[in-house]
Amino acid sequence: MSKHTSSHPSLLAQFRSFCYQNKATDFEKAVEYFAVFGGMGWWVDMSVPIEELIEKKVLKNYRYIHGDITKITNSKSTHHAMLTAIATGDRREHSAFKKINIGRDGGEEVIDFLIKDGFLVFDASIEKPVDEKDGISDKLLFVAPFMRFWFAMVSPTYKNIKEGDYGEFDKRWLAIKSEFTTLIYTQLVLELISLSFKEAFEGDPIVSIGAYYDKNVSMDILAKRKSGTMLAGTCKYGKSKVNKSELTKLKELCKQAELDKVETYVIFSKNKFSSELKKEKGDNTKLFSIRHLSKLMDNLSEDDLIVSTNKRY
Repeated sequence: MSKHTSSHPSLLAQFRSFCYQNKATDFEKAVEYFAVFGGMGWWVDMSVPIEELIEKKVLKNYRYIHGDITKITNSKSTHHAMLTAIATGDRREHSAFKKINIGRDGGEEVIDFLIKDGFLVFDASIEKPVDEKDGISDKLLFVAPFMRFWFAMVSPTYKNIKEGDYGEFDKRWLAIKSEFTTLIYTQLVLELISLSFKEAFEGDPIVSIGAYYDKNVSMDILAKRKSGTMLAGTCKYGKSKVNKSELTKLKELCKQAELDKVETYVIFSKNKFSSELKKEKGDNTKLFSIRHLSKLMDNLSEDDLIVSTNKRY
């Protein structure tokens, strides 16, 4: 597993490379498999059930993959514990410190090491920098989706996996599988927004985009434009149609956070929208669905392939 340079390929670049390499045609399936195997340059046959592939590629190769990972983490159990705390928790720095019972100085040292070694990047709040006096801290993201999968699922159940017993892993996977792609979807929605508004915002482009969080308010999407005006958004993954109350809620959150320069509202729904919400659609309110998101797979070509030096499993 190669050490990355500080400029990592974006999640969209990794996703497009994965889709091109593995001839993906179904967007939702591509996200499901990418959330597990993404960022490693592996060949993945998406006609094979994902559990079967996990067993064949990951669990049966546990010793080899573990060996490769420990070369980068220096085999330090604190590093592995920190990565698992971030992969399974709320991604906040201080929550991870608490989880693994490490002091702030020691914790920050570990995080710095893991960022330098290409495992993690900061996912800072857009607009108001986090004030630690409020008892909140920055969030972190894994660079490669596979590493998040490994430290959420494999590392915590390694004792049994090593012995060839996958029962504990299977139980754990069953419990989180349906939610596991949510973070990847949200990250891809951010990429979609950047692309979608490129033309519309040409004279006043987006200069930063990400999540927003402070002591009381948390929002999936906040984008700041050159002029200071903003775009706020929310992502919904439930099975029922998203209705107008979500837009009202989003506007209320912006008020609560004192973000008075928000001019555009965006709602992403993995399922449909109510007819009442559809009526709100216009210059200031945009609705995105899977149909829009799947455009991130358009016009794939060899230029999208990221050449990987990782071992292929």
